[in-house]
Amino acid sequence: MASSPSSASSWADKDEAHLPAGRATDGHDYDANDAISEQTEAATQPEGAAELHGDMEKGTIKPQGGPPTGAFDPRQNPDGGLQAWLCVAGGFCVLFCSFGWINCIGVFQDYYENNQLKNYSPSEVSWISSLEAFFMFFCGPIIGKLYDNYGPRWLLLVGTFLHVFGLMMTSLASKYYQFILAQGICSPIGASMIFYPAMSTLTTWFFAKRAFAFGIIAAGSSLGGVIFPIMVQRMIREVGFGWAMRTAAFLILALMIVANLTVKARVPPFPKPWNFVDFVRPLKEVPFDLITAGAFLFFLGMFLPINYIILEAESHGMGTGIAQYLVSILNAASLFGRTIPGYFADKIGRFNMMVIMCFFTGILVLAMWIPSTGNAPIIVFAALYGFGSGAFVSLGPSLIAQISDVRQIGVRTGTWFAAISIAALVSNPIGGALITRWDGKYTGLQIFCGVMCLAGATVILLARIRLAGVKLSAKV
Repeated sequence: MASSPSSASSWADKDEAHLPAGRATDGHDYDANDAISEQTEAATQPEGAAELHGDMEKGTIKPQGGPPTGAFDPRQNPDGGLQAWLCVAGGFCVLFCSFGWINCIGVFQDYYENNQLKNYSPSEVSWISSLEAFFMFFCGPIIGKLYDNYGPRWLLLVGTFLHVFGLMMTSLASKYYQFILAQGICSPIGASMIFYPAMSTLTTWFFAKRAFAFGIIAAGSSLGGVIFPIMVQRMIREVGFGWAMRTAAFLILALMIVANLTVKARVPPFPKPWNFVDFVRPLKEVPFDLITAGAFLFFLGMFLPINYIILEAESHGMGTGIAQYLVSILNAASLFGRTIPGYFADKIGRFNMMVIMCFFTGILVLAMWIPSTGNAPIIVFAALYGFGSGAFVSLGPSLIAQISDVRQIGVRTGTWFAAISIAALVSNPIGGALITRWDGKYTGLQIFCGVMCLAGATVILLARIRLAGVKLSAKV
C-alpha cells in the first residue's frame, strides 16, 4: 500500500502542510507548531481513503470526525500504559542481545589477531565482525516483510534460536571458516530476526514520545556493549574462550525469554503478497533516499573506532589491562547518547537532533582522535565518541518512522538498514587495509572515519532541508 498520494516534493512545502488550531482525533490540542513538527509523518489511510480524508498525519487537512473506517492514525498511539512499557522493556532486552553483542566486536578483533587467527591479516580477521554487522542489517527487508505480514512472534522465536546456536558453535570453532559461519553468519542472522520486530513493534505504541522510547530500548545495546566485552575478556582468562562464549549465549537466551513474553504489536499484521516493488518503492522518495545515503556514509566510519580502538590504543603504549575497557567505556557513554538526544529530539525535532549529533561525531574524530596518543585523551575520546555515535542508533529508525506509513514500517526500515549494511560490510576491511597501507599506523583510518561521518551528516542535513526548508526554527 502506498504511504500517500502526495509526492515527496510536497513534503518540503510547509505552507501546504499544517493543521488548523483545534483538537485532533486523539483529543490533543494542536496548533501551528504541532503542525510543523508532524508535517513529515506520512499518511496512514487505507487504500481509497486518502482522496477523501487527505493526509491526516502530515496535517494537509483537518480530520473530519476521526479517521475513516479501517484507518490507523498514529497520533492515537497510547504513548504509555502497561503493555506499551512492557514492550519497551522487551525491546531493551532485544537490543542488549543483538546490537549490544555487535557493539563488542572490537574485543574479538583484538583477541583473534593474537590467538586463533594470528596468522591472518587485520583485514582478513575483520571480515568476521563485518559480516556480523552486514547480516544484522542486510536481512532487514525480508524480515521486515515477514513482520508486516505475520507479526513479531515467530520471528522472535526463530531468531532467538539462531543467535544462541551460532554463539554456541563459535565456542567450538578453531578454524577461520568456522568463525565465519558461526559468528559471522548464523548468529547475526538470528540477531537480525529479533532486532527488527522490536524496533518496528515499538512504533505502534508511541507517537509523541517515539524518539524517547527508541532511545530507551537503544540504551539496551549500550548496556550490552558495556557488559559483554568485560564479561567475555574476563571469562576467557578464567575459564577459556569456549565457556566464555557459552556463558554469553546463556545470558542472551535468558533475556530473550523475557523479550518473547513482552514484545507485542498493537496493530494486527497487514498481510500482502510478496512483491519486489515493495522493497524498492521507498527509494522513489527523495527524503528517504537522502536519509539512506547519509546513513550509508556515516556507517562507513561509525564502526571503525568500535572495532579498532583497543588495537590503536595499544599501539600508543596503553597497557592491555586498561585498553580492554575502552569498548566498554565507549558503550557506557553511548547509553546516555541514545537516551538524552532521543528525549530532546521529541522537543526540537528528530532530524534537527540527528544532524547535530552526526556533525559532533565527525568533528570529534578529526579534532580529538587523531592527535590523541596518551591514555587520558584516548579514554576521553572513547567516552565522547560513544555519546555522539550512540544517538545515531536511536534516532535513525525514528527518522524513517517519521516519513513512513506505520503499516509498512517493517519493509521501509528493513530497506533502509539493508542499504547501509553494505557500508557495515566493507567498513572494517577498508580500515584494516588502511592500517596496512600506512605501515601499521592508524592515521589513514582515522581520517577516513572522520570524513565519512561528516559527509553522512551533511547528506542528512540535506534531507532535513528537503522536508522543512532552511528555516532553523522548524521542528522537524
